[in-house]
Amino acid sequence: MLNNSKEQYLDVRRLEISDKSKGFIELLQQLSICDSVSDKEYEERFRELSSQGDDHVICVIEDNHSGKIIGTGSVFIEKKFLRNCGKVGHIEDVVVDTNARGMNLGKKIIKFLSDHARSMGCYKVILDCSVENRSFYEKCGFKQKEIQMVMYFI
Repeated sequence: MLNNSKEQYLDVRRLEISDKSKGFIELLQQLSICDSVSDKEYEERFRELSSQGDDHVICVIEDNHSGKIIGTGSVFIEKKFLRNCGKVGHIEDVVVDTNARGMNLGKKIIKFLSDHARSMGCYKVILDCSVENRSFYEKCGFKQKEIQMVMYFI
């Protein structure tokens, strides 16, 4: 368990290509289905996402003592015709390592991603979450709006 005095040293930054070796994929496995990703697959996807510049940002929190990635989230910018060709930020894949919860790292990630969306000129930022996580996101300033629908292809 990380101790709370370390919280101030845990900064949010953008994903780096070297983060695969720091447990990035294993952290995602705490969130959802994430099979093993080869180094080649990781590098190809990293370069693909990096080519989108500020329109798709993945952030991480690294524990500088252990060298492990202990938090992550992403935001991508949707460009619309609505609202005078407005933009919407979509937050996805937010997870904090089970051993690092309770240190406000999730709030740090959400703030980083929301601030990025705002800086990109988005008029709103949205996300989907489980019922269990609703109160966390409300504490981050989100409110429930409508319902989520999904159609899986796999």
